[in-house]
Amino acid sequence: MLKELHIENFAIIDKIDLQLGTGLITFTGETGAGKSILIDAVETVLGGRADATMIRSGCERAYVEGVFYISPAIREPVHDILKREELLDSPEYVTVAREIRLGGRNIARINGRSVNATLQREIGEYLIDVHGQSEHLSLLRVGQHIGLLDSYAGVEDLLAAYRKTFQALLAVRRELNELRQAEQEAARRIDTLTYQINEIESAQLHPGEEDTLKDERNRLANAEGLASMTQEALQVLDEGTSETPAATDLLGQAVHALNNLLRLDPSRATLVEQGQVMFDNLSDLVRELRAYLERIEFNPRRLDLVEERLNLIHTLKRKYGEGIEAILAYAERAHRQVEAITHAGERIQELEIEETRLLNQLGKEGSELSNKRHQQAEIMGRSLETELSDLQMTGTRFQVDFQIRPDPHGVPLEDGKRVAFDSSGLERVEFLIAPNPGEGLKPLVKIASGGETSRLMLALKNVLASADQIPTLIFDEIDQGIGGRVGAVVGQKLWGLAHKHQVICVTHLPQLAAFGAQHFHVEKLVQEGRTITRVRQLTGENRLEELALMLGGLSEGTLQSAREILEAVDKQTA
Repeated sequence: MLKELHIENFAIIDKIDLQLGTGLITFTGETGAGKSILIDAVETVLGGRADATMIRSGCERAYVEGVFYISPAIREPVHDILKREELLDSPEYVTVAREIRLGGRNIARINGRSVNATLQREIGEYLIDVHGQSEHLSLLRVGQHIGLLDSYAGVEDLLAAYRKTFQALLAVRRELNELRQAEQEAARRIDTLTYQINEIESAQLHPGEEDTLKDERNRLANAEGLASMTQEALQVLDEGTSETPAATDLLGQAVHALNNLLRLDPSRATLVEQGQVMFDNLSDLVRELRAYLERIEFNPRRLDLVEERLNLIHTLKRKYGEGIEAILAYAERAHRQVEAITHAGERIQELEIEETRLLNQLGKEGSELSNKRHQQAEIMGRSLETELSDLQMTGTRFQVDFQIRPDPHGVPLEDGKRVAFDSSGLERVEFLIAPNPGEGLKPLVKIASGGETSRLMLALKNVLASADQIPTLIFDEIDQGIGGRVGAVVGQKLWGLAHKHQVICVTHLPQLAAFGAQHFHVEKLVQEGRTITRVRQLTGENRLEELALMLGGLSEGTLQSAREILEAVDKQTA
């Protein structure tokens, strides 16, 4: 239920703060005063269209905020959404806001945190149902008729079971389609995969092999230089020249001198040990260099083989992956694909059996759903005709038309026929109406006038009141095309509807406005050269005067008529 509404710099509204209660709330005022702008603001805060044209002239931004009481009937689904998005603050209230900036950017907020407009719309669907004069609702959208019928029929469990089976069937058919397409290309695909597997396996790759080959190629390509540098080091360390003794000889002489020193000064034993360690390390280095020199290969043929091997690895990397591990993984996946394609026929048979089973199950569930809809459609039709009779549409006939379409690939029925189906069931639903006695039933969307559509929606809402969980219903000029006598009946219907919903109604009829538990007057005035919209709650004499003005001007006669209207309403609502 909408408890508070704050609007700032929206269209011609400067600033408005409204405190709204339960029951029927009416808004009245001259045409163009801004009543429908209030509805636009509410739609905006619930994720509707928002652009810079909505900002009041001369302002940088517009702001709309609504505080909603989360009624027990919708608490669970609303809490689920808020918890999912980590937005739940209060278990009983949620604040939804929209800020529209001049640059075109707009910011949606829930409980003070920025969200996207899609999430606002998701929440808004549980909070308010707005029936504007341009739409007059789902009644003018044939695709919505089945949802309205289902709300009345109470088929939630049947529909949920049907849709679960429907989704399972879609999944099976998707997999079947993929496998059948793969089967058509199976031979070509297997040839390609087999060639790729053979190409990789024949290479006999080993992880880490590429780095080892690169090291070997480096040695083979630089064998002469490596041998020369090794020989040079050996000559300095172990061979020497006629002019320069080898380092090993010089270090040996040093160790010999240190041994002689030790005889004269035993305290210098560590010096001898250090010298001997250096000599031993040098000897080890010489041995390793000679072993390395022997391993250096002058082998052009081996170098060619290594280059060929590296080129092969490079080619496979270009085709199958960035490294040897990736190439081997590709081969493993190719093996699995070949196996899957080979066994696709078996899987197709399994899926075809499952498809048949699901189609049969869907046929049974769809038929049960249809039967319940047909039963409830008759009851709903009679209830609607009674409501419409109260709304001065006596003799109007209403009927729900069920249309099924043959489809050889559809679900089977008990009589053996196959019919088309979708996520909603086995039939298309459309509301038919005959507003005047003696006329045949025709599609509602083609023949209902504005006033008739308004009354039909009100009648439908009354019939659906027990099933409809949305706490707040807004009717923008539901009195379009109807007169004062019918307006009183409409007011009484709205008042009755307000026992289970908060009902907000924009009206031009005093007979309807008089039923409001709260009555707000919307007026347009000029202050300091600027046009603004002001909203004030009417009570007592102010309300009486407003009703009189709506009857045709302020006079003793209209005031008396207004009193009589209020007295009549008091009697009807006592």
